[in-house]
Order: sequence, then structure tokens, then C-alpha cells
Amino acid sequence: MAFGSFSQEGRGAPMSEINMVPLIDVMLVLLIVFMITAPLLTHAVKIDLPTAASAANNEKPETVTLAVDEAGVLYWNDRRIEDAELATRLAEAAAKPVQPELHLRADRETRYQKLAEIMSAARQAGIQKMGFVTVPEQ
Repeated sequence: MAFGSFSQEGRGAPMSEINMVPLIDVMLVLLIVFMITAPLLTHAVKIDLPTAASAANNEKPETVTLAVDEAGVLYWNDRRIEDAELATRLAEAAAKPVQPELHLRADRETRYQKLAEIMSAARQAGIQKMGFVTVPEQ
């Protein structure tokens, strides 16, 4: 927008450009008005919703503790079992209607190979939930 120039030509000619400042002011005022009134225009429909009461299912699944010491000896719920017996016990646990959670406790010195074999046997038996039990540091 050229409001003034140093040339003498067309000095008395009317300005042919549109002045945008008043239009912007009007738009800002309208924007503020709509921002204030829009939250007031929400309509709430009052309806009677049905209510239902139910008790929480507090039935917790059984937990099976499988412990492994540093020599690789297995303990099923604190009872010593043989390696060959592990697969049958895992299959029995997986066949229950409510499958128990398998908690695996291992000694610090237990070989990882033994733990991998136990996890593989649990997966093959169909155990869905398995967790590792650790002792927190003091």
C-alpha cells in the first residue's frame, strides 16, 4: 500500500485500495463474541438411564510356585519334584477350568538354560500366566 510518494502525478486521485484494518477489527470482535457464546449454546437432554448393580468378581486364581535352586532342583509349591514330573504337573495345571498363575522363583546362581527350559515347558503345556518372583534389595 502506497500512501504517499514523492511524485506529483495523480496527487488528487482517490485511493483505490481497500483499507483492511476495520475489517480485521470487526472479525476479531465477532470471534470473541462467538467464543463467549458458543459454550452457552450446548443443549443437554435429560434422560433416565437404567441402573445396574453388580458385585466385583473377587475370585483370584490359584497360584503355583515353582522354585529352582542353584543345582537345578525343582520345587512345586515347596515340594521337591523330578524334572520328568514337571511336564505332567504343568499339563494338569493348564487343564484346570481356572488356570493357575505360575510364579517362578530362581536362585541367583541358577543357570539361564534351566530357566529357559522351564519357560518352554510351561508354554508347551499351555500355561497362560507366568511371572518371576524376586526379592527386593534392602
